Amino acid sequence: MGMKPSFLRLAMLCIYSLASIFPAKADQGMWLPLLLKQLNEERMQELGMKMSAEDIYSINEGSLKDAIVSFGGYCTGQVISEQGLLLTNHHCGYGVIQSHSSVENDLLTNGFWAPSLEDEIASPGLHATFIIRIEEVTEKVMAGITEDTPEIKLESLIETNIAKVSADAIEGTHYQAEIKPFFNGSEYYMFVTERFEDVRLVGAPPTFIGKYGGDTDNWEWPRHVGDFSLFRIYAAPDGKPAPYSEDNVPLKPRRSLNLSLAGIQPGDFTMVFGFPGRTQQYLTSDAVKLLVEETNPHRIGIRETKLEIMDQYMQASDRVRIAYASKYASTANYWKKWIGESMGLESYDAITRKKALEAEFMEWVNAEAGRKAKYGSVLDDIAAEVQKVQKGNVAYQYLREGLVRHDAIQYFQLLYALASIQDTGEREEYLVEAKRFLKNFDLATDKAVLSAMLDLYRENVPSTYHLSAFAKAGDPAESFYEGDWLSMEWLDEYAGNPRAHQKALYDLTALEMVAEIQEFYSTARGEVNGPQAKIDALTKIYIEGLREMNADRAFAPDANSTLRVAFGSVGGMEPRDGLVYRHYTTLDGVIAKEVPGVANTHEFFLDEKIKMLAESREYGRWADEEGYLPVNFLASNHTTGGNSGSPILDAEGNLIGLNFDRTWQSTMSDVMYNAEICRNIAVDVRYIGWVIEKYAGADRLIEEMNFVNEPMAAE
Repeated sequence: MGMKPSFLRLAMLCIYSLASIFPAKADQGMWLPLLLKQLNEERMQELGMKMSAEDIYSINEGSLKDAIVSFGGYCTGQVISEQGLLLTNHHCGYGVIQSHSSVENDLLTNGFWAPSLEDEIASPGLHATFIIRIEEVTEKVMAGITEDTPEIKLESLIETNIAKVSADAIEGTHYQAEIKPFFNGSEYYMFVTERFEDVRLVGAPPTFIGKYGGDTDNWEWPRHVGDFSLFRIYAAPDGKPAPYSEDNVPLKPRRSLNLSLAGIQPGDFTMVFGFPGRTQQYLTSDAVKLLVEETNPHRIGIRETKLEIMDQYMQASDRVRIAYASKYASTANYWKKWIGESMGLESYDAITRKKALEAEFMEWVNAEAGRKAKYGSVLDDIAAEVQKVQKGNVAYQYLREGLVRHDAIQYFQLLYALASIQDTGEREEYLVEAKRFLKNFDLATDKAVLSAMLDLYRENVPSTYHLSAFAKAGDPAESFYEGDWLSMEWLDEYAGNPRAHQKALYDLTALEMVAEIQEFYSTARGEVNGPQAKIDALTKIYIEGLREMNADRAFAPDANSTLRVAFGSVGGMEPRDGLVYRHYTTLDGVIAKEVPGVANTHEFFLDEKIKMLAESREYGRWADEEGYLPVNFLASNHTTGGNSGSPILDAEGNLIGLNFDRTWQSTMSDVMYNAEICRNIAVDVRYIGWVIEKYAGADRLIEEMNFVNEPMAAE
């Protein structure tokens, strides 16, 4: 029998629960590490940080930034050993793990732990990118541009300047450079990077650990998931980036993170360091209203239909389950996120709060003639453009979410593009992508999804956007798949000489539908993007006004997939009256959630090994001070998509957890952050270590990590 909680422990849980509702104050925002000294260092140290800004970001000395990577361009990862071992989320590595899986060798279900360096699996297309330095380049980007520069020339001049500044910055090096706008173009920063192309799969827990709770628990609390996976960065013998080669060696990084076993307590300082994707903190009330009342409901409905159909076919076939695992997960992720985002914004009364801020802004504007001349009409102008967006918005959402991104439609466009590619290397890349598509494709599933998407489209989109196929007899989806163009045999023949076989592509019934979808999509996108571009330009002015009105306050720019720091503290929350979220979960909760059955038939399956290990309670150095094994915890850091896989660092910069999610209510933080509500969710580093050592028996990986602050009992 497992140990039962003592009366003392229950009392302590109550105390922690109450204390964790009121964590130390967190500051909204995702901050540029370059500016921490100027904007944030004092505040971070007030919250308990024991480092300096230079310890976090430095050009001249090794710093924490040198251990952080953009993983694949869509997640974050961190280096945790002197041999380039890379830690990120299981869901970030999910597509790679799926690509190496088959019915005969199901790495998703069974997990994977490379016994040696030689067994680590090359993953073509996967890359890890380090930041070498960040530099403000606003003056250089805006060189030659004045207030009188015509709007039609402005974008071209900025693009020309960006190209020159980027090229000059990396001349004579193997680095890359990217310049991005901040505050809607008020400022520009350059990111000089080093990108490694040889990244290999090292370890991944089985799905029942790495994705425990599946879509049921996604965006929820309490969580009990070991959402992590391990990769390794390889370099040429000279340490520089190189394509995959047997001669490559594990990277010797500039910096790797220490992993702390000290544990967490409510109020402890935390810092997230990663690459957040996109936030929209400066949306006006009109834009939030459009999002909540129109855009999100349609996107949610489209994805919900897709998920129901995919699930039906995945349950019926192991081959389809494996082929569609990554597609299903990515579709479900934002489907549920949008639901939570809308609920959070509505319950927080975000539109009313935005209007209150706008009223305060206009009162400030109208108090002075110069401000009135500059900012007086900006909110009305934004409102007018939001109304214009609505003209094509519904059609745009159904075309983008339901049709343009549909698998077979994207594949057809890939085939079409092949015919015009002259470069042999580029053509080979397209062929690899086409074969990967067919490996993960099921005709019956795809056809059922397309048929449902066309039905939704016809029911919800204005008739001016209706496809000509709707006027014909029969199911348009049936005619779309006529011919054998979705077979590997057809691809091989076509790939041999695409131009010679181009007529065969033109003769397919699918061509007419794809062409019409693209034409409508172009029109709807223009109807949305045209006014949206004006909204963005007007919002730049609005943000300038807000910053002028609050000159004594630091403003964080919206996330744009660049390296950022967010800080807060460990702590639970009270999402609604009478419901308290404790700040952590344990392995006991994992066991309690189990639904006995067969692997892959439900989201709460556990195998006998993990149940046996839990029963024995031999947690060793991975246990907390009361002998329990921590699994997940909550903190108040401001995060978003792209922060998946980001390290959660303690006051001294040691790794204490791996960020992987937010609570459902917290998804509103992309639009409006509230420190009382918003919580990010992390895997405790002690659970990661326990799974690797005790469950997987991968001692070689544990041995190359540097653990610090180990409890006395472990000595």
